[in-house]
Amino acid sequence: MTKIISYNVNGIRAALKKGIDTWIDVSQADIVCLQEIKAKKEQFDRDLFNKLGYSCFINSAEKPGYSGVAILSKIQPNHVEIGCGIEKIDFEGRIIRADFDKYSVMSVYFPSGSNPLRQSFKMDFLDSFFSYITDLRKTIPNLIISGDYNICHEAIDIHNPIANKNSSGFLPEERAWMSKFISSGFVDSFRYLNKEPHNYSWWSYRSNSRPRNLGWRIDYNMISDTLLAELKGAAILSKALHSDHCPVFVEIAN
Repeated sequence: MTKIISYNVNGIRAALKKGIDTWIDVSQADIVCLQEIKAKKEQFDRDLFNKLGYSCFINSAEKPGYSGVAILSKIQPNHVEIGCGIEKIDFEGRIIRADFDKYSVMSVYFPSGSNPLRQSFKMDFLDSFFSYITDLRKTIPNLIISGDYNICHEAIDIHNPIANKNSSGFLPEERAWMSKFISSGFVDSFRYLNKEPHNYSWWSYRSNSRPRNLGWRIDYNMISDTLLAELKGAAILSKALHSDHCPVFVEIAN
């Protein structure tokens, strides 16, 4: 079995101060996909994770202290692809891919629509990403796309769907994109195995949201439908407290 964890850490250096390295070690994950590392390569403590048995692969944003993704792996990849070849996306360090024998694992940090300009960028990203993945699957059909998608797909994925119907992250056009993406040949691993409501992966720091579980499920491990027979487990690890997000887990048969 291969255990994969995806975690938006909201700054790897801040998360390390909260003991994320110990948590990752105890998790015994084979592959860890990180988003929003907010660190340049030279600021990422590779030695610390090397001592835990992980090789570290990093794609930092050009802007300091912003965005960035990484993959930590105990399994040596055959190849690591930094970015996706789309300049405006790669400038922000949002995509990294590790190719293994039977599948490839991606750590992706989708943009948030924090203002109208960034919402426009987000929608452009979604279009570009869909085209990129459609082309990629012609040569790499078995993909595990882990990360912070910054979109709640269905009403069950958000604590108050009515009040948030016009909020970025739950807009009709964003949700429609998620439906299109899944219909193109992907499986939302958690929702496939878990139909229960009130399962979230991000909580605002405001209004005591996390203790009250007023959250959003915006972190996913999406798998190609060709890997569905290999899907053995999926979970949201909401007790991990190193970020405003929590990790999401998927287990794939080797």
